Amino acid sequence: MIPPLPRLADYDISPAHGFLPSAIPLDILPDPYYRPWETIARNLQSLILSKRLRRQIDALPVLATDFLLTEAEWRRAYSLLGFVAHAYVWGGESPCDIVPPSVSIPFLQTCRHLELPPVATYAGVCLWNWRPLFDGEPVDTLDNLATHMTFTGSLDESWFYLVSVAIEARAGPLVPMMLEAIDAARRNDSVMVTQCLRSFAERLDELGSLLERMYESCDPHVFYHRIRPFLAGSKNMADAGLPNGVLFDDGTGEQDYVQYSGGSNAQSSIIQFFDIVLGVEHRPTGEKTSDTSSGPPHGFILEMREYMPGPHRRFLEHVERVANIREYVTGRRHHDRALVTAFDACLAMLRTLRDKHIQMVSRYIIIKSRESRSQTRSLSPKQASTQRVNLANSLQRGNSKKNLRGTGGTALIPFLKQARDETGEPAIDAWARRLLNNGPGGIGPLHDGVATLGKVNENLDGVVEIVGLAGTWSVDDSEGGICHW
Repeated sequence: MIPPLPRLADYDISPAHGFLPSAIPLDILPDPYYRPWETIARNLQSLILSKRLRRQIDALPVLATDFLLTEAEWRRAYSLLGFVAHAYVWGGESPCDIVPPSVSIPFLQTCRHLELPPVATYAGVCLWNWRPLFDGEPVDTLDNLATHMTFTGSLDESWFYLVSVAIEARAGPLVPMMLEAIDAARRNDSVMVTQCLRSFAERLDELGSLLERMYESCDPHVFYHRIRPFLAGSKNMADAGLPNGVLFDDGTGEQDYVQYSGGSNAQSSIIQFFDIVLGVEHRPTGEKTSDTSSGPPHGFILEMREYMPGPHRRFLEHVERVANIREYVTGRRHHDRALVTAFDACLAMLRTLRDKHIQMVSRYIIIKSRESRSQTRSLSPKQASTQRVNLANSLQRGNSKKNLRGTGGTALIPFLKQARDETGEPAIDAWARRLLNNGPGGIGPLHDGVATLGKVNENLDGVVEIVGLAGTWSVDDSEGGICHW
């Protein structure tokens, strides 16, 4: 029996806004009982700057979650407590590895309710942390969005989150449309499938343009040194001052240290939805098609589903069971040129989106890291010893050849490049397959009569090259890091 298509309402997904909530996220918990939390959140930047944050949190009462009555209130509590917990851990001269009961107890309870880990996930900082400037205007444009909470109070941090919010909103209508394409393939309606795929490719191009707007108002220096450290998780963060991870003190004395990845765009359900409906498969980083590794399928990407709200995670699992577009197009590859071209165009646009993200990683992380290393070498021993310990400068202290890590706690340039390259693998047409598997960017010289894609800011030996006012920087495959796709 063919499994039924998922109903969006069953998985808390909006037909208009996708994985964003249908209603505008709350900007305050309505019950005055939670005013102590809201007061901390409202004054977060001032408390961090005055170095009073940890004292104020230590003095908070342990508030029950009994008065959180709606899903919107649970989400507000989760986002708020996630910001407060990360500020507590990373908001001092050195990290603190124990989160006190005043935050830990209600945070763990909200996490259980929402099926999320106790960390500031993409859902907490992006999906549930926005509002429109004007209620009557669309929310899929950056011109009408603002954030509820930030760590730094900076425009750069708000913009960093809001670019993702706008992408989610703009991509939202693709969810019901691609479910319709799956249903059309079941009915053997190739005209409808082709139409959906063409619209999909056009919208993916729009998403790439939105992603590139990151450069407008998020300065790489501010992101690297001010924003990124607060988004870090506790996994693989020994060099940043958390060798054991973080302990959430619930007052029982029985809690163990835990390690979680930090907020990451790999936790975006919409990007994984794109891969699933197009039949793009991801392997553990470094594993080739011919490998027989016993590692888990999809590696880091599959792991990131554990950082998605439970209903969204289950929706992706349901879509995996019904996805059929790649097989449908393959079966008609010899006599439906329009269908094949539309499908391959979607892969090309998705690959281009990932390519733009790799360029962004290089600009926001790689170059800033190397600039920081150079500056650190010029510091006196006394200055170096008093430098604040966080994710941004921990990589400057030891071996300069150590892998750069993202807030998700993993070396990401190899991950990002492999994910990008795997995007072209399902291409149906032989010409398109060869084109997509040669790399991103503009069309280059002919090889065997087929145009190849020259690497955009990337040499054919896998070295990313960034040319700017500060000169040329080469980046090898061992480095990476940003809140990543």
